[in-house]
Amino acid sequence: MRLWIWLAGFLLVLIGACALIALLAAHDVEARLATLRAEQQIAQTRHGPIAYASWGEGEPVLVIHGAGGGHDQGRLFAEEFGGANHRWVSISRFGYLGTPMSADASTPAQADAIADLLDTLGIERASILAVSGGVPPALQLAALHPDRVSRMALISSAPFTPFTPPTEARPIPDWVYQALFGNDAVYWLLAKINRRGLEAAFDARPELREGLSAEEERFLEHLVDAFLPASARIDGVRNEGAAINPNTSYALESITTPALIIHARDDHLNQFAIAEALAARLPHAQFAPLPSGGHLLLGQHENVKTRVEAFLRDEP
Repeated sequence: MRLWIWLAGFLLVLIGACALIALLAAHDVEARLATLRAEQQIAQTRHGPIAYASWGEGEPVLVIHGAGGGHDQGRLFAEEFGGANHRWVSISRFGYLGTPMSADASTPAQADAIADLLDTLGIERASILAVSGGVPPALQLAALHPDRVSRMALISSAPFTPFTPPTEARPIPDWVYQALFGNDAVYWLLAKINRRGLEAAFDARPELREGLSAEEERFLEHLVDAFLPASARIDGVRNEGAAINPNTSYALESITTPALIIHARDDHLNQFAIAEALAARLPHAQFAPLPSGGHLLLGQHENVKTRVEAFLRDEP
């Protein structure tokens, strides 16, 4: 009898703890959503609504975010690496943060939707800052709509056909990444109780964190927080495999757009060979390999910003 009482008490405590976690997470998610709604705009295009954030003045630069992101992640990378004196347009790809999933969410379709967005915004031609999973649709945009792209900076490029994601070097298995983005409360709790472990999942490994500047520490903190609400990104995360669909081809040799390729040799999320292939196959590529920094180029941000700023200004 006492065992049953103990078990019942334990279950009540467990249920209460779960309810409290869900309540606290929901509060923080709603606060995050309020911030995002304040900066988010929706463009109605032929491919449906596309969410984006825009700021600054000058020549337009389109920011295409990576896996698990949205227009907020794109803005974070633009502010970290891109500098000022540009009109920035950071989009949410299909299935991410305000942009619904499309029946055709392939990388060519993503490129067509981006071209539609440029039409809607009255932008004839733009440069591109693409990060990780944003690189495959950026390549498609340059191949399918060459008159719309001035220059493209490609950072920590994700796999595209015929590459496949590495498995042996990843910090955690793919199914864990998807689980993280399947539930806001789970992600919120991990961010509270095991933040360093969560950071490592994004390739911010302990050895890469040694000696980081205060600015890079803030970047990493904001990046982890920016994945909430995770539930508003899960459809896009599940669609990242579109980049390596064997039925999708990438006409790299036909791309005449100048490209800057930046990739760390010790990236544990996206293999360095992807950047090497881009450098070899894109006719007008500048290759800036980094000896270390991991997927997030930690410890290299000032160097990367200098390279990207000069490239977007079309400086040698």
